[in-house]
Amino acid sequence: MKAQVQPACAFILYRKDDIPLLISLVRALLIYAVVVIVMRIMGKRQLAQLQPFELVVALMIADLAAIPMEDTSKPLLSGLVPITALMLAELLLSYLTLKSERIRAFVCGSPTIVIEGGKLKYKELEKQRLNLNDLMEQLRSKDILDLSDVEFAILETGGQLNVIPKSQKRPLTPADLNIQTPYESIPYTFIMDGHIHHQNLAKANRDISWLHRQLAERNLKAKDVFYAGLDSGGNFEIRIYDRSENQ
Repeated sequence: MKAQVQPACAFILYRKDDIPLLISLVRALLIYAVVVIVMRIMGKRQLAQLQPFELVVALMIADLAAIPMEDTSKPLLSGLVPITALMLAELLLSYLTLKSERIRAFVCGSPTIVIEGGKLKYKELEKQRLNLNDLMEQLRSKDILDLSDVEFAILETGGQLNVIPKSQKRPLTPADLNIQTPYESIPYTFIMDGHIHHQNLAKANRDISWLHRQLAERNLKAKDVFYAGLDSGGNFEIRIYDRSENQ
């Protein structure tokens, strides 16, 4: 009786040693998907714009997500349940801060004026534990080198510094020169990398027939277009692929 020999491909596709790796891979992908969905539900804040309680929630979610990925002996629910609970708590707290000014002031704090009329407010700097070097660094990032040029500098609740220069130090605007400027609308992208963005056509009150007419006038198809859309002045712009660059 001849012994059955398994094909080499079957051995490659299935080995008992690979099962823990596959489990870890699947768990990591599931947790990654859940965390992405949770962060998407929580909003579109950038990291520098997070309120303190939002930053705490984000850090805790990262730690909780790592636990079931590192230890496969623990059930996925041990990580998913507290992540979901934190998400609900954050949504509730965000709703309360949106509706109540008192809760918002207690949770998020209030903006602090650290420079007024070109003069430093040392007590406020001490309260916020902001030293002069850090303050000057943030001012230089906004192209301000002299404290006397600043009318107000406000430290926002998210930690960023907003600066209002004195009127004599602000850049000129068309309004200062009594110049009338045309209205500028939001630019819309209709084609990107050969793909048509139908939702942007609807937002700009255009339809697909209009876009096809614009392309036909130029003997083009959507797949030939690198970018097409309306600029802030409402003018139609189109840029095609430069095939010579790839040769």
